[in-house]
Amino acid sequence: MTLVTVYRSFNEAEAQLARSRLEAAEIEVYLTHELAASAAEGFSVATGGVLVQVPDDKAEEAKALLDSTE
Repeated sequence: MTLVTVYRSFNEAEAQLARSRLEAAEIEVYLTHELAASAAEGFSVATGGVLVQVPDDKAEEAKALLDSTE
């Protein structure tokens, strides 16, 4: 399974909100660098932020859902 980043945030709470929206739509979600964001202020920037990722076959649906709720 290939994962696609559909959302990036430097704020862990925003990434968790995106995750919740996708999970409510029954889309499998993975967060990358989640712990780095909460470890130290500024460290999230160094790691590229918290990445919200979904399987590639759900990427278009996930992006559309997130775009419609911003």
